[in-house]
Amino acid sequence: MNYGGPDVADLALTAEVCAAVRAVAAEEVMPRYRKVDPRRKADGSLLTEADLAAQAALAGRLTALAPHPFVGEEMTAAEQEAQWARGQDGLWCVDPIDGTSNFTRGVPYFALSVALMRGGRSVLGVVYAPFFDEMFHAQFGRGAFLNGEALRSDGPAPELASAMAHVDFKRVPKGVGAALAARPPYCSHRSLGSATLEWCYLAAGRIDVYLHGGQKLWDYAAGSLILSEAGGRVTTLDDDEFWTGGPWTRSVVAARNPALYDTWRRWLTEHDTPRHES
Repeated sequence: MNYGGPDVADLALTAEVCAAVRAVAAEEVMPRYRKVDPRRKADGSLLTEADLAAQAALAGRLTALAPHPFVGEEMTAAEQEAQWARGQDGLWCVDPIDGTSNFTRGVPYFALSVALMRGGRSVLGVVYAPFFDEMFHAQFGRGAFLNGEALRSDGPAPELASAMAHVDFKRVPKGVGAALAARPPYCSHRSLGSATLEWCYLAAGRIDVYLHGGQKLWDYAAGSLILSEAGGRVTTLDDDEFWTGGPWTRSVVAARNPALYDTWRRWLTEHDTPRHES
């Protein structure tokens, strides 16, 4: 797979990755749905045996398909950094269950996320929501798909005043969070508790604009590619180019089409969004 355009072998790899993700969901994730006790990690997020089992299964299946270094959410920071350093020519990036809190409580918004990255950018992305049996996937330069049907998010979209937003208030800068809470420019907002699904819902036109103050690599690696290939626009709070800066934490400003993005970004700028990257 390369930036010059995927070939037949690349298309076959995408199908194989989708099949691997679906199999891991069936074998390791769904049998444990609502049946596992979580424990809290140092960063405050939850971890279960399902996360660990799914990560191990994905590592085995993906590296068998293409023997690249592997970064998973449930690895130590030192392990992740070592794999990243080795993976500039090819790197698997995985969130085995994005939305673990939902998963443990019986809330069906959770997903398995896989990206293949080259040169620090995603070239293949797969996000699978097993409860709904929705498989989102994209390849660089080949478009985005949901269960085999092409996704295009860049068609007519509502004005910002009529838009539905995903806003992660927990991590957005305080100034813009206060402005949004006091006088939101959109009609309503949602937060699913699964960043990877939020990207995909934006790509599918189910929501219109998105703001997040700081996503981890495995939160955005697959979903950002799916949105871009569907025709959406994404940047960070600090830069018009999304793929700049360090990979480990990245803010998100996005919309389902470029025109709506311009309006959304202008509102954020006018309301003195503090610069926020780590």
